Amino acid sequence: MGYFHEINLKDANDERLMQISKEYGIALNLDEMKKIKDYFLGKKRNPTNVELQSIGQAWSEHCCYKSSKAILKEFVFGIDNGRVISREDAGVVGFDEKHAYALRIESHNHPSAVEPYGGAATGIGGIVRDILCMGCQPVALVDPLFFGNLDIEYKKLPKGVKHPKYLFSGVVSGIRDYGNRIGIPTVSGCVYFDKNYVGNPLVNVGCVGIGKKENITRSAVKKIGDLLVLVGGKTGRDGIHGVTFASEILTEKSEDESRTAVQLGDPIMKEPLIHACLECVEKKLLNGMKDLGGGGLSCVVGEMALAAGFGAEVELDKVPLKEKGLKPWEIWVSESQERMMLAVDEKNLEPVLNIFKGWDVPAVVVGKVIPGKVVRLFYQKAKVFDMDLGFLTEGPVYCRSRAMKKRRKKEKTPNKPNDYNRVILRLLSSANIASKEWVIRQYDHEVKGNTVIKTLQGKIDSVTHADASVIKPLEKSFRGLAISVASAPFFASIDPLKGGKSVIDEVCRNLVSVGARPHSLTDCLNFGNPEKPEVMYDFYETVKGMGEICSYLNLPIPSGNVSFYNETEKGSIPPTPVVLGVGIVDDIRTCVTVDLKKEGNPLYLIGETKNEMGGSAYYRLVKGYSNYVPDVDNKKLKKSMGSLLNAMKKGYVAACHDVSDGSLGVCLSEMCIGGNIGTILDISRINNLRTDIKLFSESNTRWVVEVKKENEKSFVNEMRNIKLSKIGKVKGENLIIRDKKEIINLPVDKIKKEWGQTLWGRMG
Repeated sequence: MGYFHEINLKDANDERLMQISKEYGIALNLDEMKKIKDYFLGKKRNPTNVELQSIGQAWSEHCCYKSSKAILKEFVFGIDNGRVISREDAGVVGFDEKHAYALRIESHNHPSAVEPYGGAATGIGGIVRDILCMGCQPVALVDPLFFGNLDIEYKKLPKGVKHPKYLFSGVVSGIRDYGNRIGIPTVSGCVYFDKNYVGNPLVNVGCVGIGKKENITRSAVKKIGDLLVLVGGKTGRDGIHGVTFASEILTEKSEDESRTAVQLGDPIMKEPLIHACLECVEKKLLNGMKDLGGGGLSCVVGEMALAAGFGAEVELDKVPLKEKGLKPWEIWVSESQERMMLAVDEKNLEPVLNIFKGWDVPAVVVGKVIPGKVVRLFYQKAKVFDMDLGFLTEGPVYCRSRAMKKRRKKEKTPNKPNDYNRVILRLLSSANIASKEWVIRQYDHEVKGNTVIKTLQGKIDSVTHADASVIKPLEKSFRGLAISVASAPFFASIDPLKGGKSVIDEVCRNLVSVGARPHSLTDCLNFGNPEKPEVMYDFYETVKGMGEICSYLNLPIPSGNVSFYNETEKGSIPPTPVVLGVGIVDDIRTCVTVDLKKEGNPLYLIGETKNEMGGSAYYRLVKGYSNYVPDVDNKKLKKSMGSLLNAMKKGYVAACHDVSDGSLGVCLSEMCIGGNIGTILDISRINNLRTDIKLFSESNTRWVVEVKKENEKSFVNEMRNIKLSKIGKVKGENLIIRDKKEIINLPVDKIKKEWGQTLWGRMG
């Protein structure tokens, strides 16, 4: 039969095994190919092409986490404070007595490098399905993005690499169009630019959803005899080898060789698919549900069956196709979008099919659950696949070698600036700090009407960035979900352990800034080739740092994603840990925003400023260098958060902003922009440090707060055990800062203009 064939592994030597791996596009190494050969020798037969292709998907780095699983288990998997309900396609955490929220973040890096619009759009589509398959309604999206420098000359681009402006524009458009069309607000994110992301941009996407605890759905079948119902979009040749493509480095040939690995999104199909699935969930008609993401049918069927200790049989010729002529292996591994697999009791089949018919969404029975941990596939009544699920789904696990790269360089302390006005304006207009309004305004961050603390805050004609957004997910409750994103590539590049700690500190600061109690996290860990010991060292240290802080705070990470092989032939990206944090706001009416509110209110700096300039925006600007990256004191972080949240709850705080990129000078400028009002400040009380270090050190666990004047004594008393410095007051129309003498005096209008024009000027 021409539609499937056997592959001769029995007689293959090592060289031939590697030829087969390359010929079939499965990206497996020699040891893995030998294990497959031994397995089928034990079965006294050769594999079919369908079986070999399936193993290639299941054993890819993207699917089985073969290089990262052991390290994640050591540092983060065990953190559980009793609030976690489920750890499957997404993490599910208790929200209130009757409700839970789901959270997940993942990467769509390589597809976005090849086709930025489609790659980003299908990233959103995939992350929404992860939330949906837990039985939750998606309510918010996030988009951490990383690109090369926008002003790089075309002639300096490596061969085959697209310009960062093209990638940036395409990615934002893809996220905009997909998210807006399915009616889910994009409420948080970050945008970084650095030369080391040229050729390999990072497109991370996250989603948070809400659901009733009684409706939380498992990504598993329930019993023998369950019917497997495939719903949603049709299956095509788009997305074939998507996970193996994601598990290789990008080359100048990736554009031509891997374009078919990029899926094609269809938000017009996704929106009714969401409604139909949730209606089935609400009516208790499903025994299980899982999305078809990486590996398509080849992963979802086996994983759902094995999770309950069973197997499955599937008839591939029943799968609805976009086009004629797809071979069985193509149907099995395609990652075509907008598809979900439902496990349905036979007695519930008719009402399920009627619901999907009512929403005009295709739904068809393609298989059933059988005893024994095995999957069998049939095509035109011929058996084309018969494999043990244990072998197929477990995959190899590696403890790869680690070696610290030589990164410590000689300290290079810059001269003290002669003109601090110029330095602060240059920082504010730098691409990593400047206003991201060009991006944010393209997203509908208020669709559904639940975004109560918005992405941009302040007066209508003078908005500034939020530290976190807050969603009101339930109609009859004032309890809120705060959502924020943090990353620390510039810290992790110098000291990955402290970079890992810092990213947790920052996301906690962001959540606390709006009055939210950090509740859970999900992470996307973006690194280079794990087969390189230096990359694995960075990964190990970063995860160790993250785990140390989360363990101390008892802050669970019930879901996440690891993205390796983020490099080109020119080199690796910086180690880039990204965290989506979710916080609980007991009453959204007590939330605090960034923008300054009232003339005469005092301003306080919470936390200690240290000579920790490594990775800082200021040192990058003035070509300084330091090995001393900001560290985190677990105890001070926990105490500071608790005291500040109490002060907010009691109504003492009018505005709050965490001190992060660009440090104190930038923090104060952004607060002035949002309030369209000035400040008079004196930083001479901040430790015995050089003026530029006081202004631009990015030490962790710090906030600037505007205190209501009438509550100042109560606030100081509430913070009595925390490092606190009174630095000035809200006043006038200029940002004025003194350190024994006046060092900065800038009209807020000028600050606003410099901060606001960079991306608009470069992107149009």
